[in-house]
Amino acid sequence: MTAIAADLRRYFQESRESLLRSLDGLSEYDVRRPMTPSGTNLLGLVKHLIGIEFGYLGDSVGRPAPVVLPWIEDDSVWQNGDMWAKADESREYLVELYRTAWRHSDESIATLGLDAPASVSWWPEKRRKTTFGHVLIRTVAETAQHAGHADVIREMIDGRGGGGQNELGDENWWKDYVARIQAAAEEHK
Repeated sequence: MTAIAADLRRYFQESRESLLRSLDGLSEYDVRRPMTPSGTNLLGLVKHLIGIEFGYLGDSVGRPAPVVLPWIEDDSVWQNGDMWAKADESREYLVELYRTAWRHSDESIATLGLDAPASVSWWPEKRRKTTFGHVLIRTVAETAQHAGHADVIREMIDGRGGGGQNELGDENWWKDYVARIQAAAEEHK
């Protein structure tokens, strides 16, 4: 594995773990409930990234997933079936499936060069042919983006922000900080 691939793998893992930390200590209801007008929810982000990893870092490089994803098999992925957990899809099931995707993706990272050919079957024909490096970077970026979404959603649920929040200050520090931001915004009403 090249130094660049190792760096990508490290940042990728940090984002994966950050996403799963957003679930810590929350009820089954809270990890599932829609928190935005478009329905974004914590467990749905996990479920979505399972398919992203298996698709881009598996199927696209000739390494099919070792499991069949129900939302792929029934085509509900095309109606956002990968963005929320069905009542019978437990947190444990989805987290373990996500970790299975990690292992599968990590094998691709360890064995394929960044220049290895990739073909993304769901992209338009003229853009379908690409490289493993391209789909790896895309997957790392998407995982980091969704980990950030998860931090914000978690904060909306119980006030716990993402990594480093407690290092900046206690509850009073944060109240004062937010009040300063609000005061600055009020100047533009």
